[in-house]
Amino acid sequence: MHRRVIYWFSTALLTCLLLTGCAHYPLNQQLREYDPNAGYRAKSMRVPEKSDDMLIFLTLSGGGTRAAAFSYGVLETLANTEIVSEGKSRRLLDEVDTISSVSGGSFTAGYYGLFGDRIFRDFESRFLKKNVQGELLARVFNPLNVVRLLSPYFDRSDLAAEYYDREIFDGGTIGDIAARKGPMIIINATDMTYGMRVGFTQDMFDVICSDLAHFPVARAVAASSAVPVILSPLTIRNYAGSCNYTMPEPIAHVLKENDITDRRFYLASNIKPYLDAARKPYLHLIDGGVADNLGLRAIVDRIIFRGDFWKTIRNTHHENLHKVVFIVVNAETQPDSRLDMMESPPALAAMLESYSTIAIERYNIETIALLKENLKEWTEQIRSQRCAGKTVSTAPGSCGDIQFYIVEVKFDALRNEMERLYFKRLTTSFALDPEDVDNLRAAAGRILSESAEFQQLLRDLRQ
Repeated sequence: MHRRVIYWFSTALLTCLLLTGCAHYPLNQQLREYDPNAGYRAKSMRVPEKSDDMLIFLTLSGGGTRAAAFSYGVLETLANTEIVSEGKSRRLLDEVDTISSVSGGSFTAGYYGLFGDRIFRDFESRFLKKNVQGELLARVFNPLNVVRLLSPYFDRSDLAAEYYDREIFDGGTIGDIAARKGPMIIINATDMTYGMRVGFTQDMFDVICSDLAHFPVARAVAASSAVPVILSPLTIRNYAGSCNYTMPEPIAHVLKENDITDRRFYLASNIKPYLDAARKPYLHLIDGGVADNLGLRAIVDRIIFRGDFWKTIRNTHHENLHKVVFIVVNAETQPDSRLDMMESPPALAAMLESYSTIAIERYNIETIALLKENLKEWTEQIRSQRCAGKTVSTAPGSCGDIQFYIVEVKFDALRNEMERLYFKRLTTSFALDPEDVDNLRAAAGRILSESAEFQQLLRDLRQ
């Protein structure tokens, strides 16, 4: 009996040691040779069936399941909105060119990117109305996973990514999104060391000489939604210097000019540390909302990097462009004003939540302001270059015909104060009551449909 106990104890101990030693996050693949015309990037996602006179950018904010449900409601409304473009009847959703997302919004974006309209059949049951948070906690406390989590190379976000991969994304990769030829999906995370936004596109992964094609969507989403403290950073290997990468001319030019007043210089300077794999062999990624909770900067920064809007649209063969639409889905929260009724100082958890909410809201305001400030300049860039040598005309279809629309879908648009507070105070966890999910979907559709800017877009499309 004594020998049997020793045998089983030794076997269990050996198993634990083996599991601990073997637990390691999946390594991202190395890129053999840099090719600026290959891989998952905007110009390779151009679909001939889409109108070439309109660009639609859809951005999905962070905020847990609440944000995912809110953004899902926007997708439903766009799918139910019929337009006539170039003489053909289309759904407005099919005209979306780019979806940029962070955190909770990345679940919706990633799922739609992989499966298209299947999202309307099973996304609710597979994610929105599922207690994902409870299932993640159950896995964390599973004895086998407890042992795996003892490994220094495997942490909570790696475990979450495994769950997302099996239960939500069916093992889909970024390459699978590219193969479907739907909209360009940009899932955004944050480098915890530099605070830089890291988008899961080949343009970014070229810098670290990594092939994005086989990268699991689940791991991209896990990085994008890795809320600091609650979830761990997700690690990416840096292979920079091994693929003959050369910095694109616009970025190299800005660095050479060394104009510290140029926003492009700031953006380009952020890339430099990633080019030295010896000094930065790893990227540790956390929630994308830390760098930009709207997902909007991924689009604005890309335009700024190109130097101007005309160069950007020429890169994606949209020279005949006349309408540019930004639909910004913002599921931001609001600090709990009920704390002001208490004499005693709020608890630490409430203080931290208030701090992050205020910081995110203020940065969101600045991001929208940055977009609006650029519209006049972008308009002039298109007109001056497309109308070069011609009389500038703004008549429909002419070289100077370019219109921008900014459609904000946010809870502040709701007129009823109690309704606004209800949505803003919903938890940002990965578990919501089914009724709350349905209410969020309905609210998103109502806010979008009643938006004056959205209604103007629809009127202009009918002309």
